[in-house]
Amino acid sequence: MSKQKSTAKVLLIVIGSIVFFLLVALLVCYYFTASYYAKHFFPGTVLNGVSVDKMTVEEAEDKVAQEVADYIFTLETREGEQYQIIGPDIDYVYVPGTEISDILDAQENYQWLVKRSGKKELELEVTTTFDEKKLDQQIASLACFQSNAMKSPQDAYIQETTDGYEIVPAVDGNLVKLEKVKEMAREAVHTGTDYLVLTDKDYKKPEVKTKDKQLKKALDNINAYLHTTIQYDVGEQGERLDQSRIKDWITVQDDYSVIVDETKVDSYVQYLASKYNTYGDVRKFKTSEGDTVKIGGGDYGWVIDKEKEKAQILSEVQSGKTIQREPVFNQTAVVKSENYDIGDTYVEVDYTNQHMYYYEKGKLKLDTDIVSGNVSIHNGSPDGIYKIVYKERDATLIGEDYESDVGCFMVFAYNVGFHDASWRNEFGKEIYKTSGSHGCINMPQEKAEKLYQILQIGTPVVAYYREPVELTAENAKISNAYSYVDKSEEGNQQ
Repeated sequence: MSKQKSTAKVLLIVIGSIVFFLLVALLVCYYFTASYYAKHFFPGTVLNGVSVDKMTVEEAEDKVAQEVADYIFTLETREGEQYQIIGPDIDYVYVPGTEISDILDAQENYQWLVKRSGKKELELEVTTTFDEKKLDQQIASLACFQSNAMKSPQDAYIQETTDGYEIVPAVDGNLVKLEKVKEMAREAVHTGTDYLVLTDKDYKKPEVKTKDKQLKKALDNINAYLHTTIQYDVGEQGERLDQSRIKDWITVQDDYSVIVDETKVDSYVQYLASKYNTYGDVRKFKTSEGDTVKIGGGDYGWVIDKEKEKAQILSEVQSGKTIQREPVFNQTAVVKSENYDIGDTYVEVDYTNQHMYYYEKGKLKLDTDIVSGNVSIHNGSPDGIYKIVYKERDATLIGEDYESDVGCFMVFAYNVGFHDASWRNEFGKEIYKTSGSHGCINMPQEKAEKLYQILQIGTPVVAYYREPVELTAENAKISNAYSYVDKSEEGNQQ
């Protein structure tokens, strides 16, 4: 063998040995490193956000335990205020198990050459424990849940104002459902959640909201009373019934139903009657002679039917409408006036001067001397203000001791009226004092006929004496004569 060949062979053996030893070294290094990563996590390994790069199970558990010890639970209120509870205050600790070891076992350590680079984020089911009672206490002690910081919700309600009634809006308040929040916090901490945001559903709400349909309906019902206006066509200026009075009539119950105080309605109707009833009132009257006399009594005038008017008000007061009408009268007069309701068409009877006048629209259409009731035998004709009740032709007047046929009979007070007196040749003067009628107004035949033709039923009759008289006849009593005197009562008083 040549020397060159021997040298080449030795060189090959040396090189082969070197390569062999290098391969053995690399293989040993590979297995050594694989063995290392059998007990250590690959570089870049992150468990639940915690880096466990090249850590053993024990080291990783310590690191996770430290992270758990640093746990902070944050609660945010509906208003955006944040409050924190730290782990130590609720004994929040990590409970080691096989979770980290199982992850390490599953990391395929022989693939360390491929998996040792890059970040590897893994989910770790961490088992923790904490003291629920301490958590509840921590939640309950937060400043936002103290009584001086919380306001209870307020239901919307109806309130009286100077102008009527209105809905006072509901107030949400900030009274939290504390037991529910404690439960939510416990659940959050159990799952490792570190943030809890409260919403409207976690706070107590008013039971009656501002837009509650029943409340709105109740307000509409109440305001219907206050929006009702009755404009009375009465008197010279009229009368208005509106909320200024009605608001004092109604009482709103706890369920917002409305009760009307009928005694106050009675008082109002009495007020109307007292102001506008003119039946039997004493009136000032300017006579045909130009002077003014006071006349009372009679059955003429406005009379409000109080029962029917009350019923009408009660039926209208909750309508919410503006109503224009007259009061409910059971008797009316010619002119709507609480001071002078006779008008300018009327019959005037001056008993003292034994003269009568008929005015139509302010103009004298007829006048004549008369003979009225015989005052000497207590048959004086009734004074007061009346109206023509009816007219009758060819009537027969019958009394206790008389029977007279007349051609025209115009009744104004009970059975007293104007009529012709063909049996008389003379009228006027002082005949009535000793030879007067049984109470009727005797007239010349032609005058009675003319009056009958132009006189309308319902025309006011103003009859008066200019000197004091005492009327005691039954017809004066029944007709509400101004000068009627009940002698029997005087006798009883004596």
